[in-house]
Amino acid sequence: MVDIALNWWQQHIELLLSPATWWQLVVLAVAAVAASLFNRRIQQLLEAQASSSLQGFRHIAVRSIQRLLWPLIALAVVLPAKAVLQWYDLPLQLLAIAVPILWALALIRFSIYLLRKAFTINPLLKSSESALSVLIWLGVVLHLLGWLPTVLGFLDSMALNLGENRISVLSVIKLLLLVGLAFTLAIWLSELISRQLQRSANISPSMRVGFNKFSKFILLTLAFLIALNAVGINLSSLAIFGGALGVGLGFGLQRIASNFISGFILVLDRSIKPGDVITVGDKFGWVEALNSRYVVVRNREGVDTLIPNENLITSEVINWSYADRNVRVVIPVQISYNDDPEQAMALMLECAKASPRILQEPVPTVRLMEFADSGIELQLRVWIADPENGTGGVKSEVNLAIWRAFKEHKITIPYPQRDLHIKSMPDNLP
Repeated sequence: MVDIALNWWQQHIELLLSPATWWQLVVLAVAAVAASLFNRRIQQLLEAQASSSLQGFRHIAVRSIQRLLWPLIALAVVLPAKAVLQWYDLPLQLLAIAVPILWALALIRFSIYLLRKAFTINPLLKSSESALSVLIWLGVVLHLLGWLPTVLGFLDSMALNLGENRISVLSVIKLLLLVGLAFTLAIWLSELISRQLQRSANISPSMRVGFNKFSKFILLTLAFLIALNAVGINLSSLAIFGGALGVGLGFGLQRIASNFISGFILVLDRSIKPGDVITVGDKFGWVEALNSRYVVVRNREGVDTLIPNENLITSEVINWSYADRNVRVVIPVQISYNDDPEQAMALMLECAKASPRILQEPVPTVRLMEFADSGIELQLRVWIADPENGTGGVKSEVNLAIWRAFKEHKITIPYPQRDLHIKSMPDNLP
């Protein structure tokens, strides 16, 4: 046993002292230095532009690409050197180990980059990154040990025949990996398209949402079909799945399908778009987002209400900004019969300037509406262009200005008055 250990140790010492091994170590050292210098240069550029516009999304993108470039630059040095050494029939043991490790590192960082770009950061994403890293490193270890073909053959042997299709454990694993990769790429592309649409000033907000939904639906569908075709599943077999989906829609998923289709109708007919101020039942607010199943409406208290798309199609909706964002605000005021209504109307017209939100075009107006029981009813009518900010602030500022103006000019705002006629009195009153 001791002789075997000594022989193994002597062989590896001789291998390390051989010139071919030193050449491989030099190649790996040059690759590491080149990758480190390149990354340090990028780091210097980032620090030099830390206060510029690169601090935002572009800064994050460059950081992610920086982590991905390290193994790629190292491979750009190692692969040509490996080809040269192989040309001269020199040993390649170290480079043969380094190449799959670098490829695995590049694949892990690229996969994590795609996951972070396609999804928001959450605990599930972090656990997915860890599981993906472990899976890739496990494959590299099995490859280096020479066990990978045996393990793949064993997984492929555990199979089940369903009609014309042969489904094995290996094919299921491939399908899950391909579907995950295809869906991640599809979501990333849809987000990229969405960002490009947001930058376009020639496309209306509703059409941006429509293009975003349509592109995301098409990309996810294509990703799923391509993944199925890649693992050898006959797409004609999906007819059974389509029939089961139809039965499910008929029994329990009709509301989900209705909301999904209603979302496309809302986008295509442009009746509601992001930024519109709407009232649905007793819910008032402005549209924050149009999603596949619901519309997000935020009220003045900052509370988001999720309204199903179907409700917006089948029920009455008041859109305050459908054709024009200008909204009229009516402020009623009563004055005493002893006061001059023309003077009061002139003062109210001046008070329309109390709020900076009131538009000067259309011009504010004052109307004498009726001779009411308690006094003469006047109405100040003004226009605002930001209904999402509500009307309470405008009314408060104008009412306060009217109160001050009436008090200064001795104009009375009457109390409610009622005439009481006593037809008879009891005889036994003291």
